[in-house]
Amino acid sequence: MHEQLHPLTPHHLPFYLAKPGETDVLMIVMAIFLIVAVLGVGNLYLHLHSLPERMAHKSQKLQFEIVAVLGLLALFTHIHLFWIAALLLALIDLPDFSTPLRSIAGSVEKIAGSTGETPEQEAGEEESAASAATASDESRPSTPKKEVRGHA
Repeated sequence: MHEQLHPLTPHHLPFYLAKPGETDVLMIVMAIFLIVAVLGVGNLYLHLHSLPERMAHKSQKLQFEIVAVLGLLALFTHIHLFWIAALLLALIDLPDFSTPLRSIAGSVEKIAGSTGETPEQEAGEEESAASAATASDESRPSTPKKEVRGHA
């Protein structure tokens, strides 16, 4: 059955108007374009948003972690000041304070004659040395000790 157009319809209709019962091609094209555009803009936004992290990736670990936290705060709170702070922090090359301080600490330990053990390990060695000394004192014959009285 051939469908007739309404008598008041112009004889030449634009190509983007779908005839009754046909697929609307323009709507399908625009839906695909909209999906691609949203995904493209979202990808661009996330790529731009991760710019400070990618810049700070080559720097020190602490600086990278601070920039990453600022980036996440900016992403989830939509406060752009965090992103700007992360970008500025990523651009600034922070001086390395930890290496000279470790070198100084190592030199001080060498000067002090420390063996590099933790205080707990050193305390355990002192206790074992003290118990060994008391054991050797117990094996010796006891000698009377003189009492010294102080002036009161």
